[in-house]
Amino acid sequence: MKFYNTLIKYRLPIGIALIVIGIALNMTVSGFWPVFPLYLVAVILIAGHFFFGPLRLIQEHMESGNMEEAQKVLNSVKYPNLLYKPIRSVYYTLKGNVAMMNQDFASAEKHMKKGLDLGMPMKEAEGASLLQMGMLAMQRNDPRGAERYIREALRKGLPDKENQAAAYLQLCSLMMNKREFRAAKEFFRKAKAAKPTTPQIVDQIKQVEKYIARMPG
Repeated sequence: MKFYNTLIKYRLPIGIALIVIGIALNMTVSGFWPVFPLYLVAVILIAGHFFFGPLRLIQEHMESGNMEEAQKVLNSVKYPNLLYKPIRSVYYTLKGNVAMMNQDFASAEKHMKKGLDLGMPMKEAEGASLLQMGMLAMQRNDPRGAERYIREALRKGLPDKENQAAAYLQLCSLMMNKREFRAAKEFFRKAKAAKPTTPQIVDQIKQVEKYIARMPG
């Protein structure tokens, strides 16, 4: 695993070095074919750098919570338009996630939209991106847009119960603001039924529960 990550990180300079070595050997070895394997490996490494990018390294840093390193790896992608389309979509989504964590909501929305427009490789990933777009819409005080995105996220499917509970809680809040109390209670019931364990979501459920019982409908 460590070797593979190192190879991903340095495959461009390794590929260039292999081409240089191949050219040098061409000058001392008669014919092209004896050094052809070097050229082939070099092309594979260089193509992998531009077409597949360092996605694995980015995800690894984000999963470990090392956002500074994740940002560095993202910034190392100089030509994102060369990335294979599904990978480019995930790249922009990750870029949006990092921007959200840095509270740069304008950049987050821009990158998340790019990722969605390219098409997500998995429906659950698309649902998670749509949920984040809904959260961004709430940040900029756009309840109509937030509701549209979150409902679409639930239709596409969300990856786990925590995301589902978060989506239902947001819809509950939106319905409460619209004074659609029956719908708010139904969304709250669904959020609670998801049985989330994330402390922040559990605390939100406890806070909302204080008001739900007193609502008409």
